[in-house]
Amino acid sequence: MILDQIVADKKLRLGEHKARVDMKTMKQEAERSDRISYSFYDALAKEGLSIIGECKKASPSMGTIDGKIDIADRVAGYNDSVDCISVLTEEDHFSGNIEDLKAVRRLSKLPIIRKDFVIDEYQIYEAKVAGADAILLIAAILNDDDMKRFYELAYSLGLDVLVEVHDEKEMTKALKINPKILGVNNRNLKDFTIDLSNTKRLMDMAPEDKVFVSESGVTTDEDIKLLKKWGVKALLIGRALMETRNPKALAVHWKEIYKKDRG
Repeated sequence: MILDQIVADKKLRLGEHKARVDMKTMKQEAERSDRISYSFYDALAKEGLSIIGECKKASPSMGTIDGKIDIADRVAGYNDSVDCISVLTEEDHFSGNIEDLKAVRRLSKLPIIRKDFVIDEYQIYEAKVAGADAILLIAAILNDDDMKRFYELAYSLGLDVLVEVHDEKEMTKALKINPKILGVNNRNLKDFTIDLSNTKRLMDMAPEDKVFVSESGVTTDEDIKLLKKWGVKALLIGRALMETRNPKALAVHWKEIYKKDRG
């Protein structure tokens, strides 16, 4: 399965990262950081539609993404239109890098989430040092103990956490730690197929006090209308915003569609 390979490759990459900066040093740098995080939670919990705009260069399902403007222009567009930014930092399958997050941090004051396959405390410390405001925890690759431990560590460092699930079993696992932010990935990480109805099915399991995020698969105005009908108020959008020539215009357009649509 694709997910298994990604995790296996991530373990190898972790060894390289720790060889450059050891765990003790990275932990000390994270704990000494005096940067106050921008609240990822508050940005998503506000009234109306909240959009997390993604910065990524490639994915296993799409190959290299046809980005039509450079990162500075893209982030400038995001600064004026979306509510948070997601930065892919996985190297082998998404062509990302922790340096990408640092670059976006220099260009934006929006809350930034490090989107990666977190399997080690080191990555959480590294995210803090790089300037992230939140991390992603994927239920499919973590056992109960690690998910709880990583979740608590992130919050101890002032980072928010988006806990991502794809099916009922993973939702049940995620709810054990009572996360503030729940995300449903409409993309199956085992075969990378997309089913937007995954959101509807799983949001019925989510307590109403959670910030609920629908991730992946949003490409049309009709998708926006359908998700609003289901009660979704926060979206993570990748490919559509990465491939358009004007991400600001598209994000603003979809917020207007959401605001005006009466179902």
